Amino acid sequence: MTQKDESLDSRHVKAGPERAPHRAFYYAMGLTEQDIARPFVGVVSSWNESAPCNTALKAHAEIAKRGVSAAGGTPREFVTITVTDGIAMGHSGMKASLVSRETIADSVELSVRGHCYDALVAIAGCDKTLPAMMMAMVRLNVPAIFMYGGSILPGNFHGKDVTVQDVYEAVGKYQSGQMKLEELTALEKIACPSAGACGGQFTANTMACVSEAIGLALPGSSSPPAVIAEREAFAYRSGEAVMRLLKSDLRPRDIVTRKALENAAAVVAATGGSTNGLLHLPAIANEAGIDFDIFEIEKVLKRTPYIADLKPGGRYVASDLHKAGGVTQVLKALLEGGFLHGDALTVSGKTMAENLKDVQFRGDQDVVRPISNPLAPNGGVLVLKGNLAPDGAVVKVAGLASTRFRGTALCFDREEDAAAAVQQRAYKAGDVIVIRYEGPKGGPGMREMLALTAAIYGQGMGQKVALITDGRFSGATRGFCIGHVAPEAALGGPIGLLRDGDIIEIDAEQALIKVELSDAELVQRRAAWQPRPAQYQSGAIWRYGETVSSPRYGAVTHPGPGKQAAE
Repeated sequence: MTQKDESLDSRHVKAGPERAPHRAFYYAMGLTEQDIARPFVGVVSSWNESAPCNTALKAHAEIAKRGVSAAGGTPREFVTITVTDGIAMGHSGMKASLVSRETIADSVELSVRGHCYDALVAIAGCDKTLPAMMMAMVRLNVPAIFMYGGSILPGNFHGKDVTVQDVYEAVGKYQSGQMKLEELTALEKIACPSAGACGGQFTANTMACVSEAIGLALPGSSSPPAVIAEREAFAYRSGEAVMRLLKSDLRPRDIVTRKALENAAAVVAATGGSTNGLLHLPAIANEAGIDFDIFEIEKVLKRTPYIADLKPGGRYVASDLHKAGGVTQVLKALLEGGFLHGDALTVSGKTMAENLKDVQFRGDQDVVRPISNPLAPNGGVLVLKGNLAPDGAVVKVAGLASTRFRGTALCFDREEDAAAAVQQRAYKAGDVIVIRYEGPKGGPGMREMLALTAAIYGQGMGQKVALITDGRFSGATRGFCIGHVAPEAALGGPIGLLRDGDIIEIDAEQALIKVELSDAELVQRRAAWQPRPAQYQSGAIWRYGETVSSPRYGAVTHPGPGKQAAE
C-alpha cells in the first residue's frame, strides 16, 4: 500500500501537492516519508487514571502500535473518556455513566472521520467503554478490531476471593451492625489488588465475552487478566490482525450480522451476564442497521442454557474463567450443543466454528459446565413483560433462590430517597421497592444502583424484598431486582402511576411483571399524571435526555445508518 493507493481513506490527508500542509504536521510529529505513505491506523484506548479498569490500557496501546508497525501500518494513537461506574455509583455522577457510552462512540467516530484513518484498533477496560468502542467500530465500518484491557485479579479476605461487589455488600453489613468498621476498612484495602475491570461476570466482563462471541475480538482475547503477559501478546496480535483486515477489506458490518448478535446474546445467557448486556446489544445492532431489541434477545435467552458458574450469582471470578480455558470454553460448549451459529464470520478471517475447531472442552474444571449438566436450562438473564412493563424489563435470575415474588409497592421518585430508606431500614420483608424517574430520559441517564442493592443484600434482605426501576442495575447486582422497566415514568409509563400499597406480581418463569390494577384504574391514573421538568436544562446530559430512545431499543440517540450516502 502506498500514498497513492486510491482505496485508502487517508489519501485525503496525505496524497498530492495540495496536501503538503497536512504532511507538514506529520513531519512535525516525527513521521518519515515512508511512514506517511503507509496506511494510517487509529489506535484508541480509554486510558486514564479514573479507575483501575483503565490504568493498564496505555501500555496495551503501545504494544498494539508495535503490531501495527510490524505489519506495515502507521499507528496514530488517541484516547477517549470514561465514566467509571464504581466511582460514579450512589450519587448524581451516575447520571453521566450511560451518557458516556454515546460520547465515547461519538468521539471515536469524530477522530477517525476527521483524520481519515484507514483502520482502527479499539482498546477498552470499563463498563461503558466496551460497548461504546464496538458501537463506534460498526458505525465507522472501517476495518477494525476490538481488544479488552482485561479483568482485575481478586483480592483475598479471610481466605476467600473477593471483588468490589463484596465491599458494596459489606457496607450494608456495617450499616446493620453485622460488620465492624475496622473489618470494612481492611476489606476495602485488599479487594482490588491490581489494574483491570471488576472481577466478576459484571458488565465489563460480560461485554468482553460479547466481543469474542460477536466476532469483533481475536479468539481467546477476552479472558486474560489485565496484568499478565498473555494480555500483551494479544495487544500485539491485534495490531497485526487489523492490517490483515485492511488488506482483505473485512469490515465490522460484514461481521456484525443477526447471527453474530444472536451468538452474543447466547454468551450473555450462558454466563449469567449483566442485564446491561440487553441494553448494549440493541445499541450495537442499531449501528449496523439491524433491529435487535430486547424481545429479539429474549428468544435467544429462553433457548440458551446457563453454564458458567460466575459471580455475582455463582462461585467464581473472571480470573478463574481464564484458568479454566476462557470464554472459548463457553463458546465451544454452546457450539457443540447447537446454541451458536458456527458460520458467523469473525475478525480472525475465519468462522466461529473454524476458530473453535481445535478447542477441547476441559473436564478438569467446574467453572464452565457441559451442556448436559447446566446450572439452569435457560439463560441467567430474562426479559419480563406485563401491564407494568409493556415494552419490557430485565432481571438477572442467576443465583436467585426463587423466581416468583408478590408484594406491596413502596414508591420513591429518585434513588437518593430509596437509599435513605434502606439505610434507615424503613422497609420490610414483602416490599417491592419502586424507584422511578431514573430512566434514560427521566434521570436523565438511567442510573445504575449497585450501592443500593448491595446494601439491601448486606442487610440480609436480598431474598426478602424485590426492587423495580426504570433505571439500571450493575452487573454485580444480585437479588430480585428488575430494571429497564419501559415505558419509563418520565414518559407516563405504568411505573410512574404506582402508589404505595399497590400489589405487584413478578414471575420470572412466566416472564411476567404486573400490578394488580384494572385497565380502567390505570387509565384514570394516567389522565391525572403530569410530566416533570427535566433536572438538567443544558449540557450533555440534557441533550441525551432530549434524544434518547427506550431501553427496549438500547437507549440510543440516533437512528442508525439507514441509507446514509457513501463518502
